[in-house]
Amino acid sequence: MSKINLTIQRKAIFEVVKEAYDHPTAADVIDRLRGRGFNFAYGTVYNSLRYLRDAGLIRELKLGEAISRYDARTDEHQHIVCTVCGRVDEVLIEVPTDWIAAVAKETNYRIEHAQVVLEGVCETCTNKTQS
Repeated sequence: MSKINLTIQRKAIFEVVKEAYDHPTAADVIDRLRGRGFNFAYGTVYNSLRYLRDAGLIRELKLGEAISRYDARTDEHQHIVCTVCGRVDEVLIEVPTDWIAAVAKETNYRIEHAQVVLEGVCETCTNKTQS
């Protein structure tokens, strides 16, 4: 890959994503940038997120929602989404290789990457419904 070019805008956007633990959307990134005194155009933010993704510095997550979320953690891991509040957490348990092999055999696909999105109700929402 060619040299990574982190402009002031890209660096600020990367910092916001890197410091986030909630897998922010582009709109979340824009709001957090404004909170830091930056007022970048929407196009600049979207283009910068795409650049950072293509450079391998962040991951773009499609978690069954209409919008993308962003994650600065680029190592292999999965996600779980609360179906009540939309909270997203990381799952660090590896996807079983025997399951991937069974899927490949059933579908005749050569699987290159597995992204599993689990859905459930988070502890906070579970506690709210029980009280």
